[in-house]
Amino acid sequence: MVNEVYIIDDDDTSIVIFRELFRDDKEYRFISVKTKQIDIALKSIPSLIIINEDAIDRDVIEICRKIRKDENNTITPVIVVSSNGSREHRLKILHESIEYFIKKPVDEGYLYYTVKNLSRLLSTNRRMSPLTGLPGNVQIQAELKKNLLKQIDFSVLYFDLDNFKAYNDVYGFLKGDEIIKYTADLILKAIHNYGGGFVGHIGGDDFIAVVEGTDVERICQEVIFYFDHSIKKFYNEKDSEEGYIEVANRKGIIEKFPITSISIAVVVAEAGRFNNVLEIGDVSAQVKHAVKAVMGSSYSIDRRKK
Repeated sequence: MVNEVYIIDDDDTSIVIFRELFRDDKEYRFISVKTKQIDIALKSIPSLIIINEDAIDRDVIEICRKIRKDENNTITPVIVVSSNGSREHRLKILHESIEYFIKKPVDEGYLYYTVKNLSRLLSTNRRMSPLTGLPGNVQIQAELKKNLLKQIDFSVLYFDLDNFKAYNDVYGFLKGDEIIKYTADLILKAIHNYGGGFVGHIGGDDFIAVVEGTDVERICQEVIFYFDHSIKKFYNEKDSEEGYIEVANRKGIIEKFPITSISIAVVVAEAGRFNNVLEIGDVSAQVKHAVKAVMGSSYSIDRRKK
């Protein structure tokens, strides 16, 4: 994954330095942004923002506040580089929830590892689920927004496990976590076989995949085939053979729950169909309701036009 780093300055002096400093690091892409372009630039949700205070015509505090007030960049890391190293000035900038202040003249080695380590920390804390290692909700929202901005045809696949709560009640959360991790690996393999795409962990037993194109039936079929083929290995012999587990409800009445299955709700987002992520969410809720009504593993694809 390429880390897009925005360098905010008005004279292009910084971009040359950073590109040379990171010439051997292909996972970084440095983009020069003029102060008058900030509003447009923030919509792309960069991985990191570096402000060269000496090379901008606007107040640095004002710019920092603008970044932090932008709903898509509230936690985007920001580094301010400045020759004004007075304690008062540094504290004013850090007060705006800015991660780092680096005083000029800059030690290039220090700058290099600050960017590298901040990117690594971001990758660990913001983008990854500790259980599955998959991107979380912040990056999921960013991925959906980026695809909408590209104005391309893409598909959003929502994966949800059926009767999973009952499984946790009987077998415990540790065994449930094993199913969650298995499902994550299964989805990743299916997306890889499709040709690649984004896979995220919404939380619990909910996953999402975002792929280019609209021909995604084989992804759904592959996930369901392998899930149903392997899910019984997470059950004991008795439950596996009977095809259900017994759970006492709140009134003490025993209920039977089928073996866990997987439901896949797909929203095809042809270019121009949706204006924002909320609209995709509204349609996905309708598709999820329909597919969850079907017994066993199943999928449903919404291909309605705008």
